[in-house]
Amino acid sequence: MQRWGVARIGLSGAALALVLAAPANADTLQEALTQAYFSNPTLAGARAQQRATDENVAIERAAGRPGVTATGSYFEFVKRNSTSFTAPERAFSVGADLSVPIYSGGAVKNAIRAAETRVGAGRADLRGTQSALFSQVVAAYMDVLRNEAVLGLTANQVEVLGVNFQATSDRFEIGDLTRTDVAQSQARLALAQGDFRGAQANLIAARETYIQLVGAAPDDLQPPPPLPGLPDSVAVAVDVALENNPDLIAARERADASALDIDVAGAGRLPRVSVVFGGDYQNFAGTLGGVVAPGEVAIPQTTTAAQAGIQLSIPIFQGGRPAALQRQAQARSAGALEQVIAVERDVIAQVRAAYSSWQASLAIIESSLTAVSAAELSLEGVRAENSIGNRTILEVLNAEQELLNVRVELVTARRNAYVAGFSLLAAMGRAEARDLGLAEEGVLYDPVVNYDRVQGKWWDWSRDPDPVVESTSTADLPAATAEIGPVDDRESDSIY
Repeated sequence: MQRWGVARIGLSGAALALVLAAPANADTLQEALTQAYFSNPTLAGARAQQRATDENVAIERAAGRPGVTATGSYFEFVKRNSTSFTAPERAFSVGADLSVPIYSGGAVKNAIRAAETRVGAGRADLRGTQSALFSQVVAAYMDVLRNEAVLGLTANQVEVLGVNFQATSDRFEIGDLTRTDVAQSQARLALAQGDFRGAQANLIAARETYIQLVGAAPDDLQPPPPLPGLPDSVAVAVDVALENNPDLIAARERADASALDIDVAGAGRLPRVSVVFGGDYQNFAGTLGGVVAPGEVAIPQTTTAAQAGIQLSIPIFQGGRPAALQRQAQARSAGALEQVIAVERDVIAQVRAAYSSWQASLAIIESSLTAVSAAELSLEGVRAENSIGNRTILEVLNAEQELLNVRVELVTARRNAYVAGFSLLAAMGRAEARDLGLAEEGVLYDPVVNYDRVQGKWWDWSRDPDPVVESTSTADLPAATAEIGPVDDRESDSIY
């Protein structure tokens, strides 16, 4: 059942009744969005990419954590020093070193902050990917409804023109009409049949796009619910978008991260301090020679050593590399700041264009409704006048074509209004899973869960299970067809 707007804006009584009356095997827009949310490969890939971005925080934190290294060696001395009385034949040694970074000029701290900021940008990108996918699904859903309606109208037109052609031919046989009238009827019938084939192809294409995005074939799509939270004015829409648009949020986060990169690059000129501990063990395997006088202690065959201290590294001259890296970071930061303005402009343009398209489509719906009523009345009058000889066959054909055109324009305007309204919500940052009530269909993906899971891990040998495909394949789904149910010619101009 569709539940858009239940929490934010109530469904109208008629819309709610329509939803409740939907057949059990019918598809709703809510179900299509839910299916895409949990099975679309583009969205699943974006989530995986965000998990990879999360790991950058752990990678940068590792640079500020203690490090332990162990070494081992074994040597055979194939030619010993002839002047040494204690030269061994073989030796093996092991050692371990512990280094604890104390100060790195702020490089680690700022690198961690930059990585965390880019995690925020990645989450905004994930929101943007989700909104873009939902916009595509809504457009595909409405395209299927529109093309089904257009195909029904076209099929009805073919049937009407077929009857007209037969009637015209019969009247020609009795001398009531001319061959010209028959030819005009035949030409219009042939054009309608061509339009019907084109409408079938368009419907198949729309259904295949739906399958591509949703991962399932459309089955008796139901009218969509009212869109929640549409703005009262374009100014309100722009204000909301400047605060909530995910693409703009991501651009701002990246600009903040690039500013931190400047400090990371500059830290290459500063001292580094570490506390170091080390230990070594060496064994000559009883081959350390030498003459030992009676009563003297034998030469030991093993040695051990340990050391602890503070290590200070002060860069003196690096050929200009740190300065070049910092200038490079500054240039990239400047580019990121400009990108914020570019995205801001794009968002404003998207919002204003979507709002204008939405308003225009609503106006077209009103005018098309008037046009449909007028065209129906006109066709009825022309047919009546033709029956008494005051109108020609061509005028009847023109009136029928005009009615078809305005009905197609009406269903197209309704489709355009809904898609434009949803695109407006997406640009405002209000077309995401929680906004659309998808949380009621299952547990939503939360990128914070993975971040909390990995950001504090220390163990070098931890590993996640091998990745598996989460999205669904459409290879086994049958090809879409242009089949539609019976359509009433007076009801097929309404897609919702």
